Amino acid sequence: MFGAERASEHISIIHPSTMGMPDENQMEEVLVDAHDRVRVMTLNRPRVLNSLNLSVVSRLAELFEQWERDESVELIIIKAAGKVFSAGGDLRMFYDHRKDESWKEVVYKKYWLDYHLYSYRKTRVAIWHGLVVGGGAGFTFPSTFRIVTENAAFSTPEVAVGFHTDCSASYFLPRLPGHLGEYLALTGSKLDSADMLACGIATHFVPSKDVPELEKTLLNLQPESSIQEAIQGFAKTPEAGASSVMKRMTWINSCFSKDRVEEIIESLASTNDEWCKETARSLRRLSPIALKQALASIRQGRTQSLKKCLEREQRITLNCLRSLVSDDLYEGIRAVVVDKDRAPKWNPSTLAEVTDDMVELILNTYTAREQIQLPLEDEERWSGKYSA
Repeated sequence: MFGAERASEHISIIHPSTMGMPDENQMEEVLVDAHDRVRVMTLNRPRVLNSLNLSVVSRLAELFEQWERDESVELIIIKAAGKVFSAGGDLRMFYDHRKDESWKEVVYKKYWLDYHLYSYRKTRVAIWHGLVVGGGAGFTFPSTFRIVTENAAFSTPEVAVGFHTDCSASYFLPRLPGHLGEYLALTGSKLDSADMLACGIATHFVPSKDVPELEKTLLNLQPESSIQEAIQGFAKTPEAGASSVMKRMTWINSCFSKDRVEEIIESLASTNDEWCKETARSLRRLSPIALKQALASIRQGRTQSLKKCLEREQRITLNCLRSLVSDDLYEGIRAVVVDKDRAPKWNPSTLAEVTDDMVELILNTYTAREQIQLPLEDEERWSGKYSA
């Protein structure tokens, strides 16, 4: 749900000025429009960049369950109001409730919902514009079609605030080409729309000027019409920019395939390539324990099922929020969102101080009562939800 040194601008604008904006308490956080066989879902918290809180996640879960059960619904369009699709989880919410653990419900609901969306039975079209970060990417990544516009930017910048790549990221990142997943998880670097399309995060690119007409077409499709063909009629091929991450795949595969974070940084720093050296410098500024827990999670996710990945992510999330081994998550939020001094004091402060035992504790400490219960049998698909 969270953010990274290179991508820390993603977090810094979670709580922008609200001047001229309506009181969010008077706004519906998720707008719904019904058009015959189509439902349109719009995230509607633009003043906080459509960040996800408990009420939003609860509403999403309610709607997705309702629409899957409704035989008249055939297509769901997911979009967002404002200039950003979603900046991920509401960091301030977690910081303000660090002692009372009232955050636990939203953690359970989000992971439970993400699990269901990978096997969802209705076609979904997600239209991504602006930032697509953390939990916002997590609940739409399983969509049948993921359309990006020219201003879309994908990132998993959680390590920047001492956290880990969550909301199913440890499942889908390792399945990207080569070792791009490790690179994105550790650096929090952004992918533009061309890179998102090239690596498979997005399925189509549609210029923003054409999106309204695309939506109109989808709303009026005849039952026998192909949704994919309709989207393809608007799709273009964006040109990769000079700073395209995909042009760096040789370096990424060479350096980010190493077994340990220390080896990754050393391999980057020892090259004659300035991009690699700058990446190494950026990594050295991040939380050592967050780097190691994120790499361990991504590596395990390469060979694990979705269910195993979500269970592990939930354990890491609870243990970070409880400061089981380190207080780096709250220190990161303080430095980026609360005090905004951009000067976090990580503890442990060096990679050498982070032992394998520490990482093992974070990844595997849990009680049976708190391990999320995900339905295995088809007939129990929507039962037993949010069990704590």
